[in-house]
Amino acid sequence: MADSNFIDYVKIHCRSGKGGAGSRHFYRAKYVPKGGPDGGDGGRGGHIILRGNAQMWTLLPLKYNRHMFAGNGQSGTGGRSFGKDGNDVIIDVPCGTVVFDAETGDFLCEVNNDGEEVKLLRGGRGGLGNWHFKSATNRTPRYAQPGEPAIEKTVILELKLLADVGLVGFPNAGKSTLLSALSAARPKIADYPFTTMEPQLGIVSYRDNRSFVMADIPGIIEGASEGKGLGLRFLRHIERNAVLLFMIPADAEDIAKEYNILLGELEKFNPQLMDKQRVLAISKSDMLDEELIAEIEPTLPDDIPHVFISAVTGLGLTELKDILWAAVTDERNQIATPSITHRPLDGHHRVREEDEFIFDTPTIVDEEDDEDFDEDFDNGEWDESWDMDFPDDVIDND
Repeated sequence: MADSNFIDYVKIHCRSGKGGAGSRHFYRAKYVPKGGPDGGDGGRGGHIILRGNAQMWTLLPLKYNRHMFAGNGQSGTGGRSFGKDGNDVIIDVPCGTVVFDAETGDFLCEVNNDGEEVKLLRGGRGGLGNWHFKSATNRTPRYAQPGEPAIEKTVILELKLLADVGLVGFPNAGKSTLLSALSAARPKIADYPFTTMEPQLGIVSYRDNRSFVMADIPGIIEGASEGKGLGLRFLRHIERNAVLLFMIPADAEDIAKEYNILLGELEKFNPQLMDKQRVLAISKSDMLDEELIAEIEPTLPDDIPHVFISAVTGLGLTELKDILWAAVTDERNQIATPSITHRPLDGHHRVREEDEFIFDTPTIVDEEDDEDFDEDFDNGEWDESWDMDFPDDVIDND
């Protein structure tokens, strides 16, 4: 996976901007002995915003840019001049991106549509200047509000591909071959397990210029929900599929048993997957004759529709597309965003190399908004901790 450009799990560190402090300025002018307070408000801090981008298919840009810091709001000045707002940071992500708290694993938000913007971290509000606090009994308020502090958080972005049909099966069940036969996708096909190392999407053409999207994930093995094989890392991509297409080869020893194993792994990963409509496809059926098919049919599960197919000869592909189209267009299978329950991240659902990533986040001192700094500096008091924030040629410790 190190050489792949498909990144669907990344950990980043975000910090919104802090609000600028309000000003305590008083109006001073010739022949105006009592000008009064006129300190302006501080500007708000910048937001951290996630924006859906349909042209993106991977979180790769964020893997090499893990620190997202918004700009701080500037302090207000005299003449009721407001401070400048901090610059927002807009992070483009693929549609279907889900955000979790890196520390607790709790679900925070998700971005599903192109152009959709979600405010991940809100910038601090700017403080009010002293002119807001003047009254008939307090004509010279010598105080103003400080700006709200910034919000700092480490989050995990997890991409869940948006597709209508998701392929589920053991390695070498013929999933990639079927995807290449039904769509223009060209996934890698070979005769060894785990040929598919990353999810693949294909657009399947149907009658009357209609189409639906099919997703292929790496093969699932028994114990995938506990971290075995590659299936666990990519099972998240079928959480958004409307229909699950189970593929089991015709030469399997017990088709019903393998189907139950696959179903059990999905239930352990996310019990909500059991509510999705399922279709069973018996692949590699070109090896069977009518007598063998008649013997196999009574052993198949009764609760789902099944079809015998062969991606090589085209056997049953038209019937399969009819069944899938009927399932995709069924109103009961339409996925509504509020109905999707994203399970919290736990030890089994995390990616170790991302979860153990350590951020170097130096503390930035903004002396313009630090009232203690201003007061101590005016009184001639110097804190040695400030030395690191200024060039040596401007520091006079004497």
